[in-house]
Amino acid sequence: MTLRYDCGEVITAMVTPMNAFGSIDYDKVESLTKHLIENGSDAILVAGTTGECPTLTNEEERELVSTVKRAAANKAKIILSAGSNCTETAVEFSKNAQKEEADAILSVVPYYNKPNQRGLIEHFTTVAKSTVLPVILYNIPSRTGVTLEPNTVAYLASTCENIVGIKQSFADMDKVSEIRMLCPDDFAIYSGDDSLTLPMLSLGANGVISVASHLFGTEIKSMIRNFKAGDVLAARNMHKTLYPVFKTLFMAPNPIPIKAALAYKGMIEAYVRKPLVQLSDDEKIQLFKTIDQVRNELDKEG
Repeated sequence: MTLRYDCGEVITAMVTPMNAFGSIDYDKVESLTKHLIENGSDAILVAGTTGECPTLTNEEERELVSTVKRAAANKAKIILSAGSNCTETAVEFSKNAQKEEADAILSVVPYYNKPNQRGLIEHFTTVAKSTVLPVILYNIPSRTGVTLEPNTVAYLASTCENIVGIKQSFADMDKVSEIRMLCPDDFAIYSGDDSLTLPMLSLGANGVISVASHLFGTEIKSMIRNFKAGDVLAARNMHKTLYPVFKTLFMAPNPIPIKAALAYKGMIEAYVRKPLVQLSDDEKIQLFKTIDQVRNELDKEG
């Protein structure tokens, strides 16, 4: 199937490495980008929730995109999170993403002010008209307080050619079924939660915008490829192996656990910006134990 715009199967929502003073460590940004591309990432989402976008300045986001693009060297697509609960601001962010030569943008459902479905149509239509970049909708009711309904998604997909897909972070498989049934075949659906990827693939999703792919990108891609090739048993077995990591990486607000995990592996420091705080010692023990157990199990399976 040909998509309107193909970002691949594994998109990593990349963390933003920082130092003890809260400054971004751009050397680590570059090395992490290369690691992700070498380990299964087809695209990298910059300055998303996992990248701590609420605490980033516009200047930092521009430097992040520039650094990631340079490190990626055209080996992966670069998606910039460009959403806001203010339509005018979302338009400004989208235009900036185009200036920075991002390959696509992720646009979140407006949060806090809780628009109705008609308001969401107005918001996303305005955003889509403001840029030539492909737009991926981001539906995450747990953070926004509003659900982007399947009929609304279908309307946007049919009226805005550059609205190319949706990141669905919502554990309601009926909604996924309805989106797939109502939207054109070339409209991409991405799981927004690692643990939902396999169930959503069975309903017509194309891939995942992942957190766990920082550590297990090759394995997640293998799971997706096996499922699409018809080896459902292999895909299910990989899902079962990775499932403990999928859940433990959300034992605390994202991206606290994944940053701790990457620090455990010596790839970045674990620092996050306030109001987020680092894991407790007991939480670290639980997280690191789970990661090691899953890695050992994968190594045994060969």
